[in-house]
Amino acid sequence: MRAVVARGYGGPEVLAVEEVPEPRPGPGQLQVRIRATALNPADLRTLSGVLRDLTPLTFPHVPGSDFAGTVTELGAGVGGYHPGDEVFGVALPRATGRMASMLSDPPSLTTGTMAEYAVFEADTPAITRRPVGLDPARAASLPIAGLTALALTRALPPADADGATVLVLGAAGGVGGAAVPLLAAAGAQVIATGIPADERYLRGLGAAEVVDHRAVDPVAETLRRYPDGIDTLVNLALPGPALVAASRVLRPGGRLLSAAFPSPDPALFAAGLTLATVYATAGPGDLALLARSALDGLLPDTIGRRYRLDRAPVGYADLVDRHVRGKFVVTP
Repeated sequence: MRAVVARGYGGPEVLAVEEVPEPRPGPGQLQVRIRATALNPADLRTLSGVLRDLTPLTFPHVPGSDFAGTVTELGAGVGGYHPGDEVFGVALPRATGRMASMLSDPPSLTTGTMAEYAVFEADTPAITRRPVGLDPARAASLPIAGLTALALTRALPPADADGATVLVLGAAGGVGGAAVPLLAAAGAQVIATGIPADERYLRGLGAAEVVDHRAVDPVAETLRRYPDGIDTLVNLALPGPALVAASRVLRPGGRLLSAAFPSPDPALFAAGLTLATVYATAGPGDLALLARSALDGLLPDTIGRRYRLDRAPVGYADLVDRHVRGKFVVTP
């Protein structure tokens, strides 16, 4: 089968499309023919080696986590699935077992979704059936972005969200495409950062205001509009240390929710500020909730670019070198 393969640590330049053996399912596993998979910055972060002490990769390595596809073979002991079932979800490389335990319980592991076929653990809430009417590419764009957005909104209780002013840094990216609609639906006044070309897109997601982060300092501009500060800062872009200065946008007792890497050090922030680092987590029913939200129109289609499998390394380079709006999706 064809797959995107890395034979050592590095950036997008170490990725190539190669013929590799088709993975076969063992006990408790599913083989899936991949119909669509999404590119994620976390794929490149793992490949870079920055996490090698925590999750050392084995090579050759096939990246990819978000997917939609068709069950083609069952390992021994798998119940609840049949060949031909349409599924979607998210799984992490087998080398990242410790991180995968943060994603779901039991952990969701894979041989890598950037391939024609991949193998997954069957018993996990991070994989579910794809409903009729939800396009495979659309389904593949949902899991990591949507689960992270769900975690963000759950960290901001409804009573705190309704009527709150919320600045979302990095709103035009993949997670922002799910977080902005969910926050707006909860009643928040969303101030989104982006470039002028993103404004129509961001307002379509539900943003009430848009700040051009290339023309002005978003924090200074938000304070100009809201001199007493805002209620919540949602960070989808800045590394931890940069959040200390950004947190001045918050009113006393405000809330900072960060889904960016690396995590901020709580000791660096002012007393009284509520700080939470948020990760994608899949509980029972969460993927079904995201699918319903997409079908109902609450979560709009945010696919910004599409690639064939042989162009997937270019897609990863685009994640680094080009402005990212929404999700980038690969269809083998």
